[in-house]
Amino acid sequence: MIQILSFIHWNANPEIFHIGGLSVRWYGLLFASGLLIGYYIGEWMLKSEKVPQKWIESLFFYIIIATIVGARLGHVFFYGWDYYSQHPEEIIKVWHGGLASHGGALGIIIALWIHSRLITKRTVLWTLDRIAVPTALVGAFIRTGNLMNSEIYGIQTELPWGFIFERNGELVAKHPTQIYEALAYVISFIILMFLYKKTSAKNRPGLLLGAFFVLIFIARFFIEFIKEDQEAFEATMALNMGQWLSVPFVLIGALLIARAIKLPGKVFKNG
Repeated sequence: MIQILSFIHWNANPEIFHIGGLSVRWYGLLFASGLLIGYYIGEWMLKSEKVPQKWIESLFFYIIIATIVGARLGHVFFYGWDYYSQHPEEIIKVWHGGLASHGGALGIIIALWIHSRLITKRTVLWTLDRIAVPTALVGAFIRTGNLMNSEIYGIQTELPWGFIFERNGELVAKHPTQIYEALAYVISFIILMFLYKKTSAKNRPGLLLGAFFVLIFIARFFIEFIKEDQEAFEATMALNMGQWLSVPFVLIGALLIARAIKLPGKVFKNG
């Protein structure tokens, strides 16, 4: 039987171009593009609910800062504390790589709690429910950036769509877990957008956020089984760090969904 694919030899240059000491990389471009597209989707959603423009603009600013700071500190404390505790000057060097999605999620939650208290004067769940929808799509862009960096990939596979990451000196095919996660995030975005537009989810505090947590972090939990450890200390763990960090988000998400569904009224607008 002839295989449709016989492994993919991947040797993408993570740098698009450079001028002097300035380097423009695919990861940065995809990260920024994801945030920009996420902003326009969020803006469309909020404008449809007659939200003031100044709220939207300030919200975007809070999210950018929270995503970068939270994801960086998440990587520092969850994955690389042994190194960064000895080299604290490296913490601010985000351009060297090292961002953790769990830290980014925590950073956004904290930032939006502050934004809700200072700007909107609405509950933080009201804001988080709406931001959760475009955030799922942003995650797909970030994981595509990881693919362009030839990083955060999986264990060896015999599947015909396995990637041989030549830039890292790999000689055997590995699971392209960046693509698996990106696809999971796109599917999550589609489901969340359906819930937002076709059901009463946006009027049920915590439902969209809960669905986001369950969809994203269940996918993350299972994909981690075929992903290489990011740090050496994970080799002795029954579940790796990414899985342990995913469990609380899944549990919180399930509780938020259960709480929201108990509210009176129909979930489906026409059901």
